[in-house]
Amino acid sequence: MRVHSLFLLMLLFVSIWCECLAQRGIPTSRSGSGFTLFGDVEISGTDSKDAKPVTFDLLLYTRSGALLDRQRVGSKGRYRFLNVPAGDYELVFELENSEVARMQIRLVGIPTDYRQDVAFEWRPGAAHNKPAKSAVISVEEVYQRKPTNQSRFEKAEAAIDSKDHEKALALLQELVADDPQDFQAWAELGTVYVLKKNLAEAEKSYLHSVDVRPTFFLALLNLGRVNLMQTNYPNAITALEQALAIRPKSPEVNYYLGEAYLQIKKGSIAVGYLNEAINLDPIGMADAHLRLATLYNAAGLKDRAALEYEQFLKKVPNYKDKEKLQAYISTNKKP
Repeated sequence: MRVHSLFLLMLLFVSIWCECLAQRGIPTSRSGSGFTLFGDVEISGTDSKDAKPVTFDLLLYTRSGALLDRQRVGSKGRYRFLNVPAGDYELVFELENSEVARMQIRLVGIPTDYRQDVAFEWRPGAAHNKPAKSAVISVEEVYQRKPTNQSRFEKAEAAIDSKDHEKALALLQELVADDPQDFQAWAELGTVYVLKKNLAEAEKSYLHSVDVRPTFFLALLNLGRVNLMQTNYPNAITALEQALAIRPKSPEVNYYLGEAYLQIKKGSIAVGYLNEAINLDPIGMADAHLRLATLYNAAGLKDRAALEYEQFLKKVPNYKDKEKLQAYISTNKKP
């Protein structure tokens, strides 16, 4: 089974958002020699009487088919591949030597942490003793297209890979004109518009995706991000809260909700979301410490800001402005 993950170029959003923050003098952290590809694996349905404990072999392939790395992960476990070069990859899940899912991952931009959580649904076979491969596991939502549109979709993805954004744009526009119900194509169209830095059209495309499939998490998440980049904070909050209702344990959604509330000066609400992002992913969401420090500093709580900076430096010891943060900590931290 081949499934496109449609993570929608999270790194592109992170890069643009960091540029926005940098223009306002807000510190961010992005460093490292290669990407860290990681995520949580959650399997629903394993509490039924027909289910048994599940452990997957997780294989990371280059798009050309070369095996880069492998590891084992179970339900409610976390996988992590370190120092992965930029490029296109396939994440393959095997259960007792049978492939059950395959996801495409694209790593672009400045090397950083790239999170791809995976949610599986366990559907055991009718007989208790059937081999594992008889179970059905689904990853994300898959849209069935007619052959012509499937070809357009694949060609559009290839065009995105080769940075031919105009070709990708034309193909996806043809696809959604032919089938306006293809919520994944609308979402990919939104990504192309983000690549072209046309945020207004990106927002429209993500809205189309959500209109067709209101529970499509990734479109909601990216709609929230686009609204953040456009400083439309009320709309960002609306989209992100809808995403949070679908995946309440998403560190990214909690982080961006915290940022949105911070921007509209509702710090007491922002603190809760930012701390939850840190609790869910202490390393990947290290930047949340910087945002909390900004909030506390603005409120005159410099000792608390110093503690946040201190926690941040423990997680990102090679931060480019380390000396400035250390000076702030030294000045403001209570003995």
